[in-house]
Amino acid sequence: MPFKTVTTVVCDFEADTHALEAAVALARREDAHLDIICLGLDRTQPGFYYAGTNAMALQDNLKQAQADSQALEEKVSARLNGEDIPWVANAMTAQMAGLTPQLAHFLRFSDVVVLPRPYGPGRGHEHEEILEAALFSGHVPVLVIPDETDLPEKIDRVVVAWNESVEALGTIRAALPVLQNANLVDITIIDPPQHGPDRSDPGGTLCQMLVRHGVRAEVSVLAKTMPRVADVLERHVRDKDADLLVMGAYGHSRFRESIMGGATRNMLESSKVPVLMSH
Repeated sequence: MPFKTVTTVVCDFEADTHALEAAVALARREDAHLDIICLGLDRTQPGFYYAGTNAMALQDNLKQAQADSQALEEKVSARLNGEDIPWVANAMTAQMAGLTPQLAHFLRFSDVVVLPRPYGPGRGHEHEEILEAALFSGHVPVLVIPDETDLPEKIDRVVVAWNESVEALGTIRAALPVLQNANLVDITIIDPPQHGPDRSDPGGTLCQMLVRHGVRAEVSVLAKTMPRVADVLERHVRDKDADLLVMGAYGHSRFRESIMGGATRNMLESSKVPVLMSH
């Protein structure tokens, strides 16, 4: 399905500008409509205030969140005025405790959500919460843009991380509009199982499916020669001079990945190229 509705979420204009610019570029390239959610956050946590606290304190937090969202809307509108794409900026206010369901209600109607990297300097818990709202509650593909990285003018070379998972296959299907326009799509498999159904031809069935969709695909089978799968994958992305990495998100539980690490979190922390993922 082509990308006809592109959405991005801005909660810190300075920190999220590069993702906004990538969303504009993607919407223009795909002849799509761009929706921008200007998010003001009420960071009041349930149980933070003791019983009998003056309700004015709670009201002040809400008013500040509304003012923040309106200020963001004004900045975004000033940036996009004169752009040659259809767009709309919507001010939204949410409490952290209810952020996920509120965001997911809007994001689920998008074809792709463009977001900044959720981890690293200048990133708060809200960036991770926004990413997870899109992936797990909105069930929409997410294009993550690393810091100080622009969306390439043409996505010419793509690395697809393939591990036979439902998450990876779902992301590949969502990425078909991008894959069909690339000159090279490298299906990358790291340490394939010796007793898997595709053991005699790792990635062959996926490659056949993509070729039938007009994708110029090839297969690379790599050994895990570094401590982490993400390290091998990142090196291969550099070797292929790839413009984009396509991968499934969170094959393990989010709790396990947050405590022990995992390919998804590791790539989100260290990737130098945009990453398209879904769950």
